[in-house]
Amino acid sequence: MTNYISSKTIKELRMRTGAGMMDCKKALEATEGNIDLAIKNLRKKGLGFANKKLTRLATEGLIESYIHIGSRIGVLVELNCETDFVARDAKFHSLARSIAMQLAACQSVEYVSIDDIPQDIVQKEYNIEMEKDDLTKKPDEIKKQIVNGRIQKRLKELSLMNQQFIQNTEISIEELIKEYISLFGENIKIRRFQRFILGEGLEKKVNNFTQEVSSMISNN
Repeated sequence: MTNYISSKTIKELRMRTGAGMMDCKKALEATEGNIDLAIKNLRKKGLGFANKKLTRLATEGLIESYIHIGSRIGVLVELNCETDFVARDAKFHSLARSIAMQLAACQSVEYVSIDDIPQDIVQKEYNIEMEKDDLTKKPDEIKKQIVNGRIQKRLKELSLMNQQFIQNTEISIEELIKEYISLFGENIKIRRFQRFILGEGLEKKVNNFTQEVSSMISNN
């Protein structure tokens, strides 16, 4: 006999996952009302569904901007979807906003995904690791294994999709995107981004007060 699941519990699960009412009801029945377990099961189901959508063309969407408090960091991000209908959805706008905020917070991120990292950058990181002192006396095979592990870690640090979502550290940005693919039923893709940091790349003037006073005295 199926345990009774209250409408309040179903509504709570729907609010937390964005899944349909019937999917929430079935997930709760399968887990005997355990919401956390139901969320995990819905997430697995959604990720499987999302993987099938990833190859579909996404040319609609929006460009979202975010300026951090103090106006010293700004971000522009292009988020694509398949239809203008989804592009106008408030939840899609909220997703774009969250991604822009993530990029402002994660300043080590330089690429959308590991696949976007140029080979010369990968090779440069590899060469740096190979020359580190702690690997000098390691056998070549062990050395390569250690370096490959470190390289993968470094590439993940550079990749947005591999970051933990700052608003829910239990999932990555990649998983977040797939959850929204499942929610909207169409492909969603972070195409590109640009981060602006006030004064970045400029040679800042450093005033030496003692030197300035000395110069003024000598000129008199």
